[in-house]
Amino acid sequence: MTKVTLSDKLGLFYSHWDPHVVADYNGNDVMVVKFAGEFPFHHHETTDDFFLILEGEVVIDGEDGDSVTLRAGDLCVVPAGMTHRPRAKTEAKVLLIEPKGEPNTGDPATAAAKPRI
Repeated sequence: MTKVTLSDKLGLFYSHWDPHVVADYNGNDVMVVKFAGEFPFHHHETTDDFFLILEGEVVIDGEDGDSVTLRAGDLCVVPAGMTHRPRAKTEAKVLLIEPKGEPNTGDPATAAAKPRI
């Protein structure tokens, strides 16, 4: 067993849209990330996208025009295959859970490697 303090992990980096793996869970990466501005519309063909807002406010836009606003303590699961875009007017801190190896953009050609901290 290993204790992970999310606030400590979030203090180790300053970049936005750059998920960092903090734990492993049943074949999934548990990650922390900071959002600011808009991420491009994208989708994950075969996996859901899990967002838990730790701090701040995030809007997740669906390509169909639907949007959901999330604040600290809220979570949202975007179904596999649904085109979406997270955005935040000011910096937000978020916990993500994705299967190991799933690119954050849904496309391996455009996704950066996820560092482990």
